Amino acid sequence: MARNTSLYFRIVEGRDLPAKDVSRSSDPYCIVKVDNEVVARTATVWKNRNPFWGEEYTLNLPKGFHTLTVYVMDEDTIGHDDVIGKISLSKDLIAAQHKGLDNWLNLTRVDPDEEVQGEIRLALELHRDSQRSNLHCHVIEARDLAPRDISGTSDPFTRIIYNNLSAETSIIKKTRFPHWNEMLELSLDEGDDDDDEGGSVTVEVWDWDMVGKNDFLGKVEIPLSCLHRSPLQGWFRLLPLGNTENDARGKLGALRLKVRLTEDRILPSVCYRPLTELLVDAVISPSKVDEPSPLTLLEEVTTVESRQDVAMTLVKIYLGQGLVVPFLDYLNTREVHSTTDPNTLFRSNSLASKAMEQFMKAVGMLYLHQVLKPIINRIFEERKYVELDPCKIDLSRSRRISFKGLSSEAEVRKRSVGLLKTYLSSIMEAIVSSVSQCPPVMRVVFKQLQKRVEEQFPEAENEDVKYLAISGFFFLRLFAPAILTPKLFQLREHHADARTSRTLLLLAKALQSVGNLGLQLGHGKEEWMTPLHPIILCSVASVKDFLDKLIDIDHNNVCGAPQRAVFLPSVIVKEGFLQKHKAEGPQLLKRFAFKKLYFWLSSESLSYAKSPSWQVRSYISIACVCAVERVDENAFQLQNVMQVITQDTDGQLHTTYLLCKNVNELNQWLSAIRKVSIYNEHMLPSFHPGAHRGNKWTCCLQPDRTASGCSRTHSAVTLGDWSDPLDPDAETQIIYKELLQGRDKLRKQYLETQEVEAEGQEVPLKASQPSSVSAQGRSQRARALVARLLDAVLDLERAHSSFQSREADESLSS
Repeated sequence: MARNTSLYFRIVEGRDLPAKDVSRSSDPYCIVKVDNEVVARTATVWKNRNPFWGEEYTLNLPKGFHTLTVYVMDEDTIGHDDVIGKISLSKDLIAAQHKGLDNWLNLTRVDPDEEVQGEIRLALELHRDSQRSNLHCHVIEARDLAPRDISGTSDPFTRIIYNNLSAETSIIKKTRFPHWNEMLELSLDEGDDDDDEGGSVTVEVWDWDMVGKNDFLGKVEIPLSCLHRSPLQGWFRLLPLGNTENDARGKLGALRLKVRLTEDRILPSVCYRPLTELLVDAVISPSKVDEPSPLTLLEEVTTVESRQDVAMTLVKIYLGQGLVVPFLDYLNTREVHSTTDPNTLFRSNSLASKAMEQFMKAVGMLYLHQVLKPIINRIFEERKYVELDPCKIDLSRSRRISFKGLSSEAEVRKRSVGLLKTYLSSIMEAIVSSVSQCPPVMRVVFKQLQKRVEEQFPEAENEDVKYLAISGFFFLRLFAPAILTPKLFQLREHHADARTSRTLLLLAKALQSVGNLGLQLGHGKEEWMTPLHPIILCSVASVKDFLDKLIDIDHNNVCGAPQRAVFLPSVIVKEGFLQKHKAEGPQLLKRFAFKKLYFWLSSESLSYAKSPSWQVRSYISIACVCAVERVDENAFQLQNVMQVITQDTDGQLHTTYLLCKNVNELNQWLSAIRKVSIYNEHMLPSFHPGAHRGNKWTCCLQPDRTASGCSRTHSAVTLGDWSDPLDPDAETQIIYKELLQGRDKLRKQYLETQEVEAEGQEVPLKASQPSSVSAQGRSQRARALVARLLDAVLDLERAHSSFQSREADESLSS
């Protein structure tokens, strides 16, 4: 049994941010920290005080956390980036919002006394004799302290305070991981320790400065009454001073965040088997379209807000079971059958629509990249000024001067139409020639979808509906959104600037019209799009031909095996250029100590070579990995360095240092390597964030190369995405929680209501009433299904209670 903590957050947008540049604007981006670890960095939105990011992340945090903090920064090309403000949310605050937090929050000032981090290891004991009491405080060490000096380190010392008494340790220079191992003693006056309501012992950590005042690094407060019972020893989390005057009352702007915390106890697989069997039976032996099933019952109890998460979870479950094709066919069949107007087909936020959307993202992202990435890169690189709307044309931005002066509005429109036609032609050519690249399982799903639509709407006037059903998903819900915001589909590392963003928006609009087969042209309000209508209409024939070829596939040749990108030995999880530290020989200049190599990561090894085409590779076995961590900036005077620590058969540790080009790439590689090694045995509990140079560790200054690590490992923190290893128990747990919340609704609608109807049925039904008999049979089958489903939910609830009671008993006994 395991515990899973999943933290979802979406950084939506900012407003009214202060101007930080001479242009009276800002270049904002966000850094996200969970406790002391940077987990994400958004793209920079240039010259915008009301930026939109729309970036979302899911973190897997099995060991929990204390605080989620979002810092809004202003990027500067010269010098250090400026801090605009921050938002800090405690775990308790997030957990209190059961449906998640979705609010505008004012940014607060960043007070150095509040920006504390790290832990201190102490042993405190109260010694009493007939005359007085002595407080002994053994200050052992600290780890992961905040850097306060320009070198990226601090000069920490510790002070213990009780009433007017105090004592201090020595100062340890240039480290964030000090080892003091000093005993501090305070002689308490008579009666100081007698009152159980008496004061607290305060242990403060400070950064010593030769010039100016010392910097606060954190504190720990321990009630003296706690020491009456027994000595205290262990690691204590450092806390801020607790100032409350850092709220700027909206003067620093605001940030819109969506945050949701999910904490689950994952039971053994056998506990989920009854519910899994119900879900599997629903697609292997589907009920009639007018009868309920576990999937329709699940849809009834989910809200519009939670339906996307439920759809994503179901897609994962059925992909893992190899049943995603019949699963989607079942949902689509019911959706098509319940639609009377073909113009409203799949227009709602139904479970079928959401499941198809999540399915395409799950199996089609690589295909999407193969088709779109070249043209998207070209648009970003060319950065042409494109505009069709007369109300938005800015002649000064077109940068073309003729003999008659600046370009006229007509010339800008003509040039824009030409560019858009060129880009749109390239996009359409890439799409219609990509039949062989499209994942077979996606083609089979589309083939079955078209079949269901033809069965429901066989009339000649509905000939286009079979194409619209597929293109609605293919173009409108996958390709057009990816063109509109390439960053959110990992097509680009950063968001587009205002000029490129406008080009992408116009192209996305045009592609939506193509996906609608041009049927809505001329009916909209944007008449300025008219110059693109001819190329859109010319593309319709090629789209229909493409869709016909797309579904021309033998269903039997597509196996039902999982199509999800799970970590199989032959699968490359991640690849790309990194810089590897050249450990052999002395390095005179640190910036030349790293060599650029190409890396491949699979579930078996991390391999590298001189280039992607190089035949000779070196290998690091994943089975030998025992830690994957960031490296302190002061170790090599470089940012974005990570380390992979491995252990050989003799128990010797070996460290490989890798330099990433930015913090996002660093987080992606950290997360990917942690995932493939998450089940390794003998993972290290601690590590050295620095490097061993000059006969000492740069982090804790210990001389022994084999000394135990000075900081806790963070191997449990990973970014969640579709490439995660399949965990059917964790995913079934999500479905169980949805059903648990909706069980009263199901019981009231299907069980209690039908019991009342049965009691009121006085006259037996005659054989001449087939419709009534049929309705009664459906009612009985629905009641039996709901009863079986609720029994499975009840069994899981009892299992959770049993394990919870057992854990409570074990904690009491220990």
